[in-house]
Amino acid sequence: MTTDIEKKGPDGAVPPSGPEAIKAIPVRHFGRYISAVVAIAAFAAIVYAFAQGNINWDAIPGYFFDDRIIEGVGQTLLLTILSMAIGIVGGILLAVMRLSKNPVTSSIAWFYIWFFRGTPVLVQLFVWFNLGLVFEYINLGPFYKDEWSDFMTPFLTALLGLGLNEAAYMAEICRAGLLAVDEGQTEAAHALGMSHGKTLRRIVIPQAMRVIVPPTGNEVINMLKTTSLVAAVQYYELLRNAQDIGQTSGAPVEMLFLAATWYLIMTSVLSVGQYYLERYYARGSSRSLPATPWQKVKTHLMSFSSRQGGKA
Repeated sequence: MTTDIEKKGPDGAVPPSGPEAIKAIPVRHFGRYISAVVAIAAFAAIVYAFAQGNINWDAIPGYFFDDRIIEGVGQTLLLTILSMAIGIVGGILLAVMRLSKNPVTSSIAWFYIWFFRGTPVLVQLFVWFNLGLVFEYINLGPFYKDEWSDFMTPFLTALLGLGLNEAAYMAEICRAGLLAVDEGQTEAAHALGMSHGKTLRRIVIPQAMRVIVPPTGNEVINMLKTTSLVAAVQYYELLRNAQDIGQTSGAPVEMLFLAATWYLIMTSVLSVGQYYLERYYARGSSRSLPATPWQKVKTHLMSFSSRQGGKA
């Protein structure tokens, strides 16, 4: 026979059978509120200042699709692609030379990287542009001979100045990617009888791409913006054409805003491409791939519609 004993508190009340629910009090982040208000106020002040400034905003849409602007956009993209092609190919070669056990090739690669990374790209552009003061002719024997001023055009100056400078930075990026691959991969490939070149092409470089691609995408975006420097060597790309239009139309500042808008559009498109490229090469290293922007939008829309359905 069992007897149930009823427990009572000091005042005779029966206590609840389960543990009391914890009442969570959210922490108030006053610093976040203050910083948000300050940021919004600063942004509003900047917008108000430009709205009250003496700026002809109607001139920007009027010249946005002007033939000279579109031609400048095309030249900017062309120069970006060709310069990055030179930079990537040269960077891979320099990275392999830098990692070589041959002290001569390794020293040459080190000197190249040291020189081109240590001098400003604008200075390099001016050096290429003014080499005609040093060399009157370019003589390649029976293959080619011409006056230096005719040979070193503004386009070739821009291409060499940007491409060779980029090769120094890409060399360090590629070298970091190659070193990120475990040495056991190379040893296993050699044990299977693969040559050093085939090991690089089939084993090392594909695995190194996961490390190489993200900074390379940043370099492409940076190169697109750096092409604006070639306006100093008389190459007619986006910025130079926008400046010429600004001088003839009497709206120099407005044309700079127009050029900045085009740069933002192009870099935004490249950023989207970089995201999907990084996602592609992350397939073998991540258990689940990050959601794409469209997938994030669909998730938010579905959650919003489910909440609305629950309320109904």
